[in-house]
Amino acid sequence: MKVLCVGEALIDMICTDRGVSLAHGQNFLKKAGGAPANVAAAIAALGGEVDMAAKVGRDPFGQHLIDLLIEMGVDTKWIFQDPNIFTTFAFVSLMEDGERDFYFNRGADKELTESDLAALDLNEYSIVHFGSATSFLPGALQTAYTSLLNSAKASGAIISFDPNYRHLLFQNNTQSFIDQCWPFIEACHFFKLSDEEALLITGCDTVQHAAAALRKKSSAVFAITLGKEGTLLCMGDHLEMIGSIAITPIDATGAGDAFVGAVLFQLISTNAKSLPLIDILQWKKIIANANKAGARTCEYMGAMEAFKHLNNSIFN
Repeated sequence: MKVLCVGEALIDMICTDRGVSLAHGQNFLKKAGGAPANVAAAIAALGGEVDMAAKVGRDPFGQHLIDLLIEMGVDTKWIFQDPNIFTTFAFVSLMEDGERDFYFNRGADKELTESDLAALDLNEYSIVHFGSATSFLPGALQTAYTSLLNSAKASGAIISFDPNYRHLLFQNNTQSFIDQCWPFIEACHFFKLSDEEALLITGCDTVQHAAAALRKKSSAVFAITLGKEGTLLCMGDHLEMIGSIAITPIDATGAGDAFVGAVLFQLISTNAKSLPLIDILQWKKIIANANKAGARTCEYMGAMEAFKHLNNSIFN
């Protein structure tokens, strides 16, 4: 059983001059990123079969992303290199007040088209994961993303969704983000939201009310991550809180992606053709293991570097 992850692969440029704006930063650390690329890397690190569909530039940074994903064990045959546009960059600096100075230099990720994926046979995949932070921004990817959702529904694949809301990308158009999330929530079989995303998308004032609102709109199994408080699991009439793992965090980047990757790895490992075949006790174990994967990721600097320390022995 194999997973397809679709969305952006990009370069995070992290300013290592603490407390200064991007305009005044002098030193930057290059890190591979993009939420769906992180999920693919986590699945591969745990021992699962996974393909990544994305577009990068035909430049040193796009090649770096491809090489690193191959090193992690991800099949990159659906990653396209465009010679006419640069690989997408995200520049981030942590200010003294704790706020982030952010600049998004969007390039090739938005140019992934329906025609690029025309030869993609979704019957090869048991799970299709939609986890792109940029797919709801204008561009060819936006159309390709929705088209692929419809194809995944027709193929009978298990559909997974993680919206990966980034306020700095949607601060002037939050409603568009919310409106585009709902068709994916209604169509998918599993989704993961942070507590912030759950409140934003539903318009509710508590996580419990948000969970109730989501249950009215979707029959999917879903998880709402609550940081150190744990994860709220919803499966039908079951609502369970799964405790978090006590750690001393170094870098939380990619923890949510590791969580999703661990869930999807366990789903393909069960060989279940549909999620109703997995009972609540199995789901509680799946989420507890996913919490472990997220916690392990927080113990290292950089998501891809952290994933090199992931393996399925952490589930024991």
